[in-house]
Amino acid sequence: MTPSPRHVRSNRRSWDREAREYEQRHRRALAGKKELAWGLWRLPESSVGLLGAVRGRRILELGCGAARWSVGLARKGGRPVGLDVSRARLDQARRVLRGARASFPLVQADAEILPFRDRSFDLVFCDWGAMTFCDPERTVPECARVLEEGGLLVFTTASPFRYVAFDVPKDRQDRRLHRAYFGMRRLEFAHSVEFQRPYGDWVELFRTHGFQVERLIETRPKPGQTTSYLDPGDNRWAARWPAEVIWRVRRAASVPTAALHRRTARTRPRSGA
Repeated sequence: MTPSPRHVRSNRRSWDREAREYEQRHRRALAGKKELAWGLWRLPESSVGLLGAVRGRRILELGCGAARWSVGLARKGGRPVGLDVSRARLDQARRVLRGARASFPLVQADAEILPFRDRSFDLVFCDWGAMTFCDPERTVPECARVLEEGGLLVFTTASPFRYVAFDVPKDRQDRRLHRAYFGMRRLEFAHSVEFQRPYGDWVELFRTHGFQVERLIETRPKPGQTTSYLDPGDNRWAARWPAEVIWRVRRAASVPTAALHRRTARTRPRSGA
């Protein structure tokens, strides 16, 4: 197997280093019954119904972190698998599973080369997980490959607006534009890399790999609502412009063979879910 790309290695080191601080900073947002909630402002899955019925469904959480989402889905009868590139985050997930008396597989792997057979899952999802920190040119076709016909891909990530108006040196949102919208692909921070693209490019990428867009939610805070994921200035910015989106796309009944078995320079391990 050839070495992982630089952005994969960088993000793995970043999450291994920041795992403990992340849990401490967001412990209130992540606590208790908020395990099945989306994004920066914890939009309840019960109110948006993006995943649908999960009982008996084979589910992959793509960048699971401490796997709280998967624990909640397991309690509802789902059959989750948690995947993350960070060993430290998976160690946290194991502790969460023990505390919840839950049991399901946890896999350390790069989401750009999924170690699962074709059509292993009915649902692939993440809440600010691998679809933010991995190249969608690789993750989207991999999701198509491991999903059953008619399966769902649902994920939360940044809005393209956020990156166009993000001041990297000052680490804050701005009312001025800092980079071009067209051609946007990635944003490099001091210790990590995130990926993004214009809305039209997202739709074209989904279409190329056999997905049909069903919903796009641009989240925003309620009046007076704050989040530990943004500082107060960025939170006020997000009340006027979308900082975050949730995509729900469905794998068509027939996906081109090239989308399911794309060529890669790295070797893909295969295992059952």
